[in-house]
Amino acid sequence: MRAKKWCLATAFVLVAGACGSPNSGGGAKDVTPDKVPDNPKNPVTLNIIDVAGNLQLTQGMIDEFVKSHSKVIKKVTYTKATAPELPGKIKAQQSAGQVQIGLVLTGTDGLSAGIDQNLWVKTDDYSSRIGNPNYQAPAAKMQELAQGHGMELVYSPAGPLLEYNPQKVPNPPTTTQELLAWAKAHPKKFQYARPANSGPGRTFLMGLPYLLGDSNPKDPKAGWTKTWAYLQDLGKYVDYYPSKTSEVMTNLANGSADMVATMTGWDINPRALGQVPPGVKVTYLKGMHWVNDAQYAVIPRGVSADVLSADIQLIKSMLTPQQQAKAYDTGYFYPGPAVNGVTLSMAPPKSQQVIQQFGRPEYDKWLTQFPMETSLPAEQQTAAFDQWDRTVGGGKVHK
Repeated sequence: MRAKKWCLATAFVLVAGACGSPNSGGGAKDVTPDKVPDNPKNPVTLNIIDVAGNLQLTQGMIDEFVKSHSKVIKKVTYTKATAPELPGKIKAQQSAGQVQIGLVLTGTDGLSAGIDQNLWVKTDDYSSRIGNPNYQAPAAKMQELAQGHGMELVYSPAGPLLEYNPQKVPNPPTTTQELLAWAKAHPKKFQYARPANSGPGRTFLMGLPYLLGDSNPKDPKAGWTKTWAYLQDLGKYVDYYPSKTSEVMTNLANGSADMVATMTGWDINPRALGQVPPGVKVTYLKGMHWVNDAQYAVIPRGVSADVLSADIQLIKSMLTPQQQAKAYDTGYFYPGPAVNGVTLSMAPPKSQQVIQQFGRPEYDKWLTQFPMETSLPAEQQTAAFDQWDRTVGGGKVHK
């Protein structure tokens, strides 16, 4: 979401008109690195589709680059889609040999699906041009999830956290068993969104194996026995699963839900934008491990040499400290910057004001108190989403 009307699970895709390489036999042709010029022969037009809410963090970076590099990018337009829709859109264009999507900015969901289906250009082939982003240590571990097929743009410690209305939940749960007991005593009042399309949803899903002491938190197929059983038990008291996080926050605000799964940015940003009452509270459960989150720039295979040239230059610019400071935004992906040395004092004045007013002092303590874990790698994350859809979500996902 932005809460500025962009959904967390909307990543963005830069699309270039006529950016693919048509081929009469069907299927888009890949461009080899030696064929990619330093600058496009002609400025490209890029259409951007957001499938992770990333534009609210990065659109200022993009617009500033376009303004100062008119010989690289002539025009940008923006559209949006959900992360589950993304692979189908990419594959259809690649099969037709007309890749209209020039760059995708996605969360780990779209990243993983694309790696699994071999949709992305290997950005490692262009590392000498992009340079060394000098990632923060936890962000560097998240970059490894890209497996050389994308560049991390923003980073958040994420969650899992619980957000609740203190008037309805005066004594919030402190353990997973207390959460289950609360949900049983208050049916239909706990909620989280479908993990395949929600940052808080997937963070809750990937955080439970640590909270429950499962045998292997990195193996959803063989190591999550307790997690799958717990989610099925919890699901007995969940009315339905929204398809996007913004609906969960709307339900928290209107009283349809009294407690929801959240993460740092989804706590701060909706309160800052007035979409959730300022008095809601957050808490963690015993055994807490932060499951870090990140969003990435990935390039679909089959784009033209000119589009690749523009993508590389844009990504390099977005990873400079000056541009990274814009990622503080209004707390949407708190803190936001992925690279070292980017402080709040470097952010725009509006961002500084929002974090000072709506940030939570306890986050600084919790971020040093609890262990940090990466999200699941691509294959395991896709498997976890599939199993949740089959065994937990069932027919209860709200379309």
